[in-house]
Amino acid sequence: MSGENITLAEALHEIEVEIKNADGLHMRPAMQFVDVAGKFDCDIKVSNADTEVDAKSIMQMTMLAATCGTRLRIWAEGSDAKEAIAALHNLVEVKMFDETPGGAAGRAKKG
Repeated sequence: MSGENITLAEALHEIEVEIKNADGLHMRPAMQFVDVAGKFDCDIKVSNADTEVDAKSIMQMTMLAATCGTRLRIWAEGSDAKEAIAALHNLVEVKMFDETPGGAAGRAKKG
C-alpha cells in the first residue's frame, strides 16, 4: 500500500458555529452553505439540537430552520475536511452570509 496514510483523527474535523445574521439560515444563505460544502470531496454533516442533515443538500439544510442565535455543529470527514470546516466557519461566522448581523450588533449597525 503506497501513498499518504491518513488516520481517522486527521480525516475527521468538527466545529460549532452560531448563526449571526439577522434573518437566519433562510433559502439564500442555505444555498451559499450548500455551494461552499459542494466544493469539497469530504462528507459534511450539520446538526442543531434536533436534526442532522447532509450539508450538500439544499432540501436538508432548510430543514434545520436555524434562526439568528442557533448553534450548529458541523463535522466533515475526508481528505479535505479541515479545509471544508474552515471555509464553512468563515461563511457562517465571519462573512455572516454577507447579510446584516442580528442581535445587539445588528441593531447598532442599523442604527
